[in-house]
Amino acid sequence: MIKIIDINFLGINSAIASFLIKNQNNLVLIETGPSSSYNNIKKEINSLGKDINDIKHVFVTHIHLDHSGGAWKFAQNGATVYVHPKGAQHLQNPDKLIQSARKIYGNKMDMLWGKIKGIDSKNIRSVEHKEIIKIGNINLKSLHTPGHANHHISWKYNDVIFAGDVAGAKINNGPVLPACPPPDIDLELWEESLKILNDEDPKKLYLTHFGKSSNVTEHLEELKSCLWDWANWFKNKKNENKDIELLTKEFNDYVHESLVNKGLSKTLIEQYYAANPPYMSVTGLLRYWNKKANNDK
Repeated sequence: MIKIIDINFLGINSAIASFLIKNQNNLVLIETGPSSSYNNIKKEINSLGKDINDIKHVFVTHIHLDHSGGAWKFAQNGATVYVHPKGAQHLQNPDKLIQSARKIYGNKMDMLWGKIKGIDSKNIRSVEHKEIIKIGNINLKSLHTPGHANHHISWKYNDVIFAGDVAGAKINNGPVLPACPPPDIDLELWEESLKILNDEDPKKLYLTHFGKSSNVTEHLEELKSCLWDWANWFKNKKNENKDIELLTKEFNDYVHESLVNKGLSKTLIEQYYAANPPYMSVTGLLRYWNKKANNDK
């Protein structure tokens, strides 16, 4: 059984999910959301007749706070947190992660993500590419899938993949949109990661933002198309010497207009913005093009 848990982020439905795998007496949680959502997850697990303290295995796709900001709470309960080797040190000592996030979110930081604490190294397990973790009769295969972040893992379980952010966001019947925060955006690596996902031939993708998607090949192609559309928008704009605030406003308008033209309701657009605010991608995609220009010199 796979239970999609809506953590009701900021009081908005279908923005961020955690996933509970229950097989006989074995429990595995994929993604924790921020620590501010811990009680929402606890309530959902209680509704299944289980106790949150029974969760001893937590798998995160990467260390961005909407995916693993609450992992420390589960570790305090005795859970092992499974993570990419490049992310492990930041779960143990989150100072750099917090500083980086604060540059993006500013004075909204605490309101969005709640407390962030380090995790004892004994509760952290680094997982290599294509390593298989066995929890009773639950087998999870690690797929290192960078592009969105260099510490990103997608987790394959039977014929489905929990794809974190590398497969983008798709809410209800809306479009597939990428999230491109700094500092690790790499479009070429991202395309390679999408091929890794497709080659695994999953029947469904489980998306942290939000739920599940069944038309996997079409989903990944739509994501790739949008990713390059956004990237090329910045490529064409980056030499216009506009300040970052003006560029951010123009990009917000560009994304909003595209969503309105696709027929999205105001409510659905708000859900997308809670899951994946466009402003978050501005510095990430600018950094990508600046790095590329420097590498080409």
